[in-house]
Amino acid sequence: MQHKIVITGGPGTGKSTVIDELSNRNFLCMPEISRQITLNAREKGIEQLFLTKPLLFSELLLEGRVNQYIEAEKKNTDLVFFDRGIPDVHAYMNYISIDYPKTYVNKSNLYRYDSIFLMPPWEEIYISDNERYENFEQALAIHNHLKRTYKKLKYPIIEVPTGTVQERTDFILAFIKQ
Repeated sequence: MQHKIVITGGPGTGKSTVIDELSNRNFLCMPEISRQITLNAREKGIEQLFLTKPLLFSELLLEGRVNQYIEAEKKNTDLVFFDRGIPDVHAYMNYISIDYPKTYVNKSNLYRYDSIFLMPPWEEIYISDNERYENFEQALAIHNHLKRTYKKLKYPIIEVPTGTVQERTDFILAFIKQ
């Protein structure tokens, strides 16, 4: 049986770096897709799709994450890691206080993961860039919304301690092997 593992957290917490390390160690990893959606919108002349049309952005993201989940199930592997999960979509909608359809939560309950690893806010490594517009205080608020959303969906959350990329990756892998 395939074990589906989400690595989540606010922006700039090192999620993608750990996903890259897991990929380098030959684990199947499903990448974060929000940057690609943002870049696709930019090519169509929409500078910040999440800020200008948050429901459209979230619909595209939800569809993309569900597709990733379905795609992962087709792979012949025991472990698959996701850079963010389906519940992240409505956690972000809660963060910006925008109503969304019940299908968001329904899909989060339909497509369940086995483990949720939450990367805590870490100011020393936080960097803003062209796709990451949040400041550190906003990253903290997003972290809290993510934690609340996964708890509401009855997921046990494993918080990943700060440390080197190798230490954080080793922590996740050791926890899974228990």
